[in-house]
Amino acid sequence: MTTYKTVDVSLEAMLDDLRTLVEVESPSRDLDALRTSAETVAAVVEARLGGRAVLVENEGGPHVHWSGGGVPRVLILGHHDTVFPLGTLARRPFQVEDGRATGPGVFDMLGGLVQAIHGLAGLDDLSGVEILVTADEEVGSHSSRALIEERALACGAVLVVEGAADGGGVKTGRKGCGTFEVSVAGRASHAGLEPAAGVNALVEAAHQVLDIVALARPEVGTTVTPTVASAGTLDNVVPAQATVVVDVRVESAGERERIESAFAALAPHLDEAVITVRGGVGRPPMPESAAAGLFAVAERLLPGLEGRVVGGGSDGNFTAALGVPTLDGLGAVGGGAHADHEYLLVASMVERANLVAGLVDAIRSA
Repeated sequence: MTTYKTVDVSLEAMLDDLRTLVEVESPSRDLDALRTSAETVAAVVEARLGGRAVLVENEGGPHVHWSGGGVPRVLILGHHDTVFPLGTLARRPFQVEDGRATGPGVFDMLGGLVQAIHGLAGLDDLSGVEILVTADEEVGSHSSRALIEERALACGAVLVVEGAADGGGVKTGRKGCGTFEVSVAGRASHAGLEPAAGVNALVEAAHQVLDIVALARPEVGTTVTPTVASAGTLDNVVPAQATVVVDVRVESAGERERIESAFAALAPHLDEAVITVRGGVGRPPMPESAAAGLFAVAERLLPGLEGRVVGGGSDGNFTAALGVPTLDGLGAVGGGAHADHEYLLVASMVERANLVAGLVDAIRSA
């Protein structure tokens, strides 16, 4: 069996850098906050790895790109934006207690970034390694997708340092995911004097919700879940407008096509109601085949490591869909992503840093 050396990683130094990143809040779409965050990420990368981390400007916030030089061989992929609004840190400050690090973004996914950086710092040679830390993953990666795909194709292998699956497993497959917005246009009228003169957008939306829910095929992994709805203006007015937002998850390209076609074909039940659909399955499914080779190496490095297929999407969906070998969930072990109880298990940080380092070493030795 091939063996790979472990690297010398300081847990104290990792926690110091994690505190630094967490204490710079970085909510998606807040361009000022994201700039400060990107500059901080770049400073940590440069301090630990040397060289220059470049800020890639765009409308979604600055991305951070670093290269160890030489022929590209492996891309470390992550993001520095979080779902938490400014002010969360005051309510939930970074702290380490009872073996857990807590604070906004520790698990998703600042802990994974820190572990990867420190794992790489322990390698003697960083040629062929690239790091890309994007600014808009939590809101769809619209400004970063092209750059992600470009660097993934150039490197030929991708290690995604998103948080681990439950129990510390890596993520060997992900569902494709997307959001649809179904808008209904009706006609307002007085709800008491002449309700029949209106076209009730809320009633039409109720019909649409039942049609939409019926599109789900859980037996093949397709979930279709209405999540947000709004309608009406006043309690005595027949609503002229209604909107339903729908979360969709699929495991195959065929189901993606079926769902998108079905949403495009939605038809009104009420005369004169008009249906408009926006959105789609923006992240393609990440097939397990894309992770198979890298997962086999990871199992050798960390015997007993489990691979999981999960419902959530990541930027690894994009790279895997291109046919680039991609292994996800290599970041922090913990839980509570996007929630107030988010946490990282401190005892796993050194092991995960070594896992990333070992995979990079193996990929470059192949």
